[in-house]
Amino acid sequence: MDKAMLIQLAGSFAAVAVLVAVAAWAKIAKPMSPLSDARARALLADEFPGKTLDGLWIATDGRGALARSGASALVLCEVGDGYAARHIPWAQALSASFRDGVLRLDLADVAAPRARLAFDAWPPAGAR
Repeated sequence: MDKAMLIQLAGSFAAVAVLVAVAAWAKIAKPMSPLSDARARALLADEFPGKTLDGLWIATDGRGALARSGASALVLCEVGDGYAARHIPWAQALSASFRDGVLRLDLADVAAPRARLAFDAWPPAGAR
C-alpha cells in the first residue's frame, strides 16, 4: 500500500468512528421526571380532546396514569422516552389483574400491548 491509500483508509476509519459515536450518543435516553397530576391531565387532553375526566389516578412510581371518562378508561403508560395513551372499557380496567401492587392492563395494541401501573390498591375508593 502506498502512502495515499493509508491516509485515505485512516480518514475513512476516523469518519466512520465519529458517525458511530454520534449515533450511540443520540440514542442515550434522557431520564424522565415522574408524571404529575397536571402533566397527566395535559397529556390526556391532548390525546383525547373533549373527554371529561371523572377520576384520575397516578401510578405510585410516576410512570403512568389511569383516568375514568364515562364508560372508558384512559391509560397513560411510559413507553421509551414518552407516554402512550390508549383507551379501554372501564369494566376491563376494573377487572384487570392486580398483584404485588401492579395493575396489568391488556391494551390489545401492537405498539403498546400491555400497561403495568403501580398502585397501592386497585380499585381505589370511589372508582366503581
